[in-house]
Amino acid sequence: MSSVADLSFFALVVEANSFNKAAKVAGLSTPALSKKISKLESELGVQLLHRTTRRLSLTEAGETLYQHAATINKQVTEAIGSVSHYSEQLSGNIKISVPTISGELFLAECIAEFCQQYPEINIDVRLENEFVDLVKEGLDLAVRTGILEDSSLIAKPLIESHWVVCCAPKYIKQHGQPDTVADLVNHNCLAYTYQAKGANDWRFSHNGKAESVKVSGTFATNNSQALRKAALAGYGIAYVPRCSVYEDIEKGDLSVLLSGYQARSLGVYAVYPYTRYLPTKIRLLIEHIKQGYEQRQHYF
Repeated sequence: MSSVADLSFFALVVEANSFNKAAKVAGLSTPALSKKISKLESELGVQLLHRTTRRLSLTEAGETLYQHAATINKQVTEAIGSVSHYSEQLSGNIKISVPTISGELFLAECIAEFCQQYPEINIDVRLENEFVDLVKEGLDLAVRTGILEDSSLIAKPLIESHWVVCCAPKYIKQHGQPDTVADLVNHNCLAYTYQAKGANDWRFSHNGKAESVKVSGTFATNNSQALRKAALAGYGIAYVPRCSVYEDIEKGDLSVLLSGYQARSLGVYAVYPYTRYLPTKIRLLIEHIKQGYEQRQHYF
């Protein structure tokens, strides 16, 4: 059964007035193209072209078919053109979900800067830590920390986020300083409960070996800022992403503990639903966000 492609090849031969020239445009060998036209004639039961060594000419049936084939070619080109701009256009809407720490630290400003560069793009930013269903929620993109479990999503690495154990100097003055992971059981440890697991099971690496300790404390929260403020007030020891307390550590308001141990680290990723054709505006936004993380590498 003849197809749109067969009609397109036929129109190409007519317009080039040469099998050799048409074959080059189509990316086929001349014999292969000739075979396609012969097959089309066989299926239609009519001769479309008069072939001589010097020239090609259309039969009456060929002339009629060419008029339709040329119209179909034009319609196909227009149809492709009508949707191809969606992958290239730098306008429209983007819905993105970002984690609260990075969002409050710099991503909100970073994304607003992107909007200024591309004023035809409108971005709706949600600050949340839960790994929501992107398709169900109608999200184009998410920035997430940790291991990606949904195989239907694509994850592009942005940065590695390192954690620290820290507390206020006055806590150390009142309760002493833990020198080993095991010492943490004797301290008031503030739990960061937003994570799926490990809020009270603090894991480290020491001399190439994994170590962990089950901690306890009087205060737990799923909000990094609330945890930070509790630590700054001297109420206990926190195990948090370095970026959330970087400035406090630099100012001396919080002290890093157990520096001889390697704390946990988690990858930060730009995540989006699987697609063969990632829109240019999404690709550019991911690149912009990645640059934003890289410019603040010292925070992480």
